[in-house]
Amino acid sequence: MTTDVLVVGAGTMGSMALWRLARRGVAAVGLEQFAPGHDRGSGHGESRVIRTAYFEGPEYVPLVRAAFPLWRELEAEAGVELLTMTGALMIGRPDGPLVAGALRSVREHGLDHELLSSAEMAVRFPQHRLDSAEVGLWEAAAGLLRPERAIRAAAERAVALGAELVTGVRVTAIEPGPEGVTVRADGAVYRARHAIVCAGPWLGGMLPGLGLPLAVTRQVMLWFSAPDPEPFRPGRFPISIHEWERDRDGPHGYALPALDGSAVKVGFHGDGRPADPDALDRAVTEADVAPVRAFMADVLPDLTGPLVRSAVCMYTSTPDEHFVVGPAGLPNLTVLGGFSGHGFKFAPVLGEVAADLALQGGTGYPIAGFSPLRFSAAGRGRRG
Repeated sequence: MTTDVLVVGAGTMGSMALWRLARRGVAAVGLEQFAPGHDRGSGHGESRVIRTAYFEGPEYVPLVRAAFPLWRELEAEAGVELLTMTGALMIGRPDGPLVAGALRSVREHGLDHELLSSAEMAVRFPQHRLDSAEVGLWEAAAGLLRPERAIRAAAERAVALGAELVTGVRVTAIEPGPEGVTVRADGAVYRARHAIVCAGPWLGGMLPGLGLPLAVTRQVMLWFSAPDPEPFRPGRFPISIHEWERDRDGPHGYALPALDGSAVKVGFHGDGRPADPDALDRAVTEADVAPVRAFMADVLPDLTGPLVRSAVCMYTSTPDEHFVVGPAGLPNLTVLGGFSGHGFKFAPVLGEVAADLALQGGTGYPIAGFSPLRFSAAGRGRRG
């Protein structure tokens, strides 16, 4: 099969890239080893956060702002709800990386926010318990996304607009060259002028010659019922990230409102153990649950109900925890990966970026700091 652009992986980023290519009328084919919206990788778990006061760095703010209207555009095209605005709370000490980082983004971009003392938090958001030295940074421009639904919507819109999506095929080789790219998958050969590779935790193994320093880790998501679910519904319980400071080096805990009206999603960001994406341990044990219960007992005292369900996903992270987006030093190839557990919210705008790179060789979006080449001998240590 020959086409203009091949998209390898039709998960979070690939489904969006395929949609944005198809909206431009580009001949594009997506290759996916499972099916859009699957639960084998990173793009599942019922809800994902979107927020603007970005503690990971002010350079992300223009991208997340650009993502909001694209999420609404996909909602309108697909006729499904994908984004629910809830507001967000970043909770911790004012000089801690979470609050201080969010404040850097707030100040650099003039974002609307409120900085609430522990006493003010007790009045405004009594579901949370803070110690006297902690504060809460409140922003209204934040909410929840539905990942499985969003990925399926993007893939379906791409196909409706003329793209082709081949599922149930595993890519075994990607061979870029000056005349185009050859991709081999389950005995079939696909050729294209350009390829976008966004294979999540499989990216490193799929393009080993790039030497990208990607670490794959196992992450556990848990849902607990609340004795009184009303205070934990989306209209009253914003998304929250709490810099759990019992040992000053503790993980960031998160809590997301009960989208189903009864179960609150709670977990830790980025504390997982190394994982093989083809042999992921999906069994959730008490060893996974106990630290989260301790977090809830400390900072969410009214969330005392039983565990009602759980799921396991993967993070794919770079050493600096920033993304890998752009040309990777091989001809006619664009790479997207290393989204470190905070990439889902950017998916539609990064799909647009990928389409720009495949068709024009560049983009107007600010992605210089995410270049895959920063890990090469020539670019090591630089993030633009």
